[in-house]
Amino acid sequence: MAEKNQTPEQKARDNIDAMLEDAGWKVQHKKKIDFSAGLGVAVREYQTDAGPADYVLFVDGKAVGVIEAKPEDWGHKITIVEKQSGDYAAAKLKWINNKEPLPYIYESTGVITRFTDGHDPRPRSREVFSFHRPETMQEWLGKPASLRTRLQTIPALDRTGLRECQITAIENLEVSFKDDRPRALIQMATGAGKTYTAITSIYRLLKHADAKRILFLVDTKNLGEQAEQEFMAYLPNDDNRKFTELYNVQRLKSSFVAKDSQVCISTIQRMYSLLKDQELDEAAEEINPAEMVRPKQPMPVVYNEKIPMDFFDFIVIDECHRSIYNLWRQVLEYFDAYLIGLTATPDNRTYGFFKKNVVSEYDHEQAVADGVNVGNEIYVIETEKSMHGGKLEAGQQVEKRERLSRRKRWEIQDESEVYSVKQLDREIVNPDQIRTVIRTFKERLPDIFPGREEVPKTLIFAKTDSHADDIIQTVREEFGEGNEFCKKLTYKVEEDPKSILAQFRNDYYPRIAVTVDMVATGTDVKPLECLLFMRDVKSRNYFEQMKGRGTRTLEYDDLKKVTPSVSSAKTHYVIVDAIGVTKSLKTASQPLITRPSVSLKDLAMGVMMGARDEDTVSSLAGRLARLNKQLDEKEQARIREKAGGLELTHIVGNLLSAIDPDKIEDKAREIECLPQGADPGEDTKQKAQEELVGEAASVFNGELIELIESIRRDKEQTIDHENLDTVLRAEWEGDSEENAKQMATDFKEYLETNRDEIEALTIFFSQPARRSEMTYSMIRELFDKLKSDKPRLAPLRVWQAYALLDAYQGSQPISELTALVALVRRACRIDETVSPFSETVRKNFQNWIMKHHSGAGTKFNEEQMEWLRMIRDHIISSFHIDRDDLEMAPFNAKGGMGKMHQ
Repeated sequence: MAEKNQTPEQKARDNIDAMLEDAGWKVQHKKKIDFSAGLGVAVREYQTDAGPADYVLFVDGKAVGVIEAKPEDWGHKITIVEKQSGDYAAAKLKWINNKEPLPYIYESTGVITRFTDGHDPRPRSREVFSFHRPETMQEWLGKPASLRTRLQTIPALDRTGLRECQITAIENLEVSFKDDRPRALIQMATGAGKTYTAITSIYRLLKHADAKRILFLVDTKNLGEQAEQEFMAYLPNDDNRKFTELYNVQRLKSSFVAKDSQVCISTIQRMYSLLKDQELDEAAEEINPAEMVRPKQPMPVVYNEKIPMDFFDFIVIDECHRSIYNLWRQVLEYFDAYLIGLTATPDNRTYGFFKKNVVSEYDHEQAVADGVNVGNEIYVIETEKSMHGGKLEAGQQVEKRERLSRRKRWEIQDESEVYSVKQLDREIVNPDQIRTVIRTFKERLPDIFPGREEVPKTLIFAKTDSHADDIIQTVREEFGEGNEFCKKLTYKVEEDPKSILAQFRNDYYPRIAVTVDMVATGTDVKPLECLLFMRDVKSRNYFEQMKGRGTRTLEYDDLKKVTPSVSSAKTHYVIVDAIGVTKSLKTASQPLITRPSVSLKDLAMGVMMGARDEDTVSSLAGRLARLNKQLDEKEQARIREKAGGLELTHIVGNLLSAIDPDKIEDKAREIECLPQGADPGEDTKQKAQEELVGEAASVFNGELIELIESIRRDKEQTIDHENLDTVLRAEWEGDSEENAKQMATDFKEYLETNRDEIEALTIFFSQPARRSEMTYSMIRELFDKLKSDKPRLAPLRVWQAYALLDAYQGSQPISELTALVALVRRACRIDETVSPFSETVRKNFQNWIMKHHSGAGTKFNEEQMEWLRMIRDHIISSFHIDRDDLEMAPFNAKGGMGKMHQ
């Protein structure tokens, strides 16, 4: 125990001694030096020609560094000590003929520690959690150059197979490393290849910068599994072997971390538990950490010799906008590593954490313009009950339904009750409201997706699991389909959600999936073309993530495998807004982080994961106490079974005792071995509270928390059968015509810009006499260049814009090429309204035949008409016909050119 009369500097040195010992150093006085005590020895008050250094560090008997100790209140001005510590490092040490300055320099108060590596190209101090291990310094000294020096010589990137946005991100990130910027943010739209970009960068750091170990940090188990698969599939440009054949990749599933792993994939929850030396319930890895309770004073991370602060050189943080705050931020700041954030949806806090060092900004709009993503259009369905809620009249019989068991009973409504939109589908369920939305969606599908024979792959966002079940039953009934047509896609289904997800991605069924919580990256379904929102979202970032499920591109052949009636590649997706989600006010905050009320489940998960503050613990105890009064004996028994025999009342009592001031003080005196009545001090009281809460919280595990949550939710809902719903509005969002005008304008501008560069456009615009010479290859050249230059202007998408503007109600073109010919004719004003090229040819053919047969001259016989129809059909498919074509199918089967001239 520290002496009471110590000076501030002596207290700082005690803290520094403890930190050095934790990091594996043997701390010795200069008069008792014994290098055989260990690999690393820290000698106090070692004499130099600049005076005694507070500490000189020796590795294997060789002096390698110095530490300058200052009192704790020097933290705000510690950088001014760098001159003093630098002088000691450059000084000549007594009894040692050191010709070069010592490379490793620290300034420390025991609370704040800064470190400078003299071997770096531009030595610059940085704050570190503690001191580096002797083994790490020995490893550094065995290399020809420091990591930051090696980063200066990374060779130029081989750009083969990379998108422009990926090239920009990797090259700018490496510039950031060369400038020794400790944190960097890569903003890249969903679907643009963030993970592939990160793996390419990791490969280059391992190969060219000799990085020791890199952490790929995710926030859910699902994302970790997907990242592992991408590492296994990655094939570098300069080697025929897969990434995992070249480097050891370990996804952390327990407390074991392989020392020879070069890439570790871990959830941030697991890494936190490893640093705290605690077991982690796997349920905690299934939940986005942003959804867990935020403790006011999270349990601090302390030095862990099993995973020291120098364990990783780089940390890549996937979906970093969700995992860089509060409890989790400590994990990132523990390691002496470069931090690289990946996200599609940063907010102000994200920019702040990464110090505005944004090395790549590639947003959704740019991704759509480049054809990396597809854009969206909005279709609105508004109903009376969705917009305004309803009213239950007094005296009528109302149905009551338990949420989970679905057990029903009827009772008389005592008094009239007005219910709001917020209550809908939670406390009050109006089945006709759900039916009205689904029926309207089904009836309007021909308008939303013209020409489709099946329902496009559709994802419905529900409010709760109970709401999702109601929607699924209604969808199956309204579409007249079986169980395989519509399924639930959440983490709480009995069927493996991954198998349902795989079916939704790859198979014909299900056509419609309903989800509550599977909206994060890693749940992408490329064939998805429609998002139906039946829940509102207040977080801008969360809404962007939900929309991101539909943005992935998909080629025609792949889309046709699951949606056979499509006529082109995926050109866009449709948001069907049945709740006002596209109009509601959005905040910049993360969902569930700043909410004033936290759910019981989130409170329990937070305490299980390390929340120890009084407010959180008392809130949890209060919620459990209220729940306990509502439980029957059967429910109490179920809880006892999962709680190791403990009654819920005992769990509540243990939590309350853990924050009882008297119990805390007694525990603190026990820790300090103090007599009754002595003041143990605030720091010890805080430590005592953490220990007591930790003991009380040890009962919680994923199964118990899920059980408590299910029992809590297994309460009644009121079913409103009386108030039938009506449709107020079902139409494209108001600006759809403006969007169509803009697209038509962009298309015409592209044609005008390229009219002298592309032969087909030259003929259409400037040489009308040559239109009969138009060939398939000319149209194909125009199509390929348009697709490359302006993927957003996909012909069938532009077709829909013109069809809306021209009020065209006919059939769609049979292919993108025939659509393109019709669009060029429309843009050149050859045609006054848009119509498929095949329709134009057939109409002109019919008019020509009727005109020929209307006179007194010779009529075409049946054999001649068959030849003419074959010529017509050939022009429809190939845009042109010449003499050579008459010797090919189908003409050659009828005798070819010779037969035609007969």
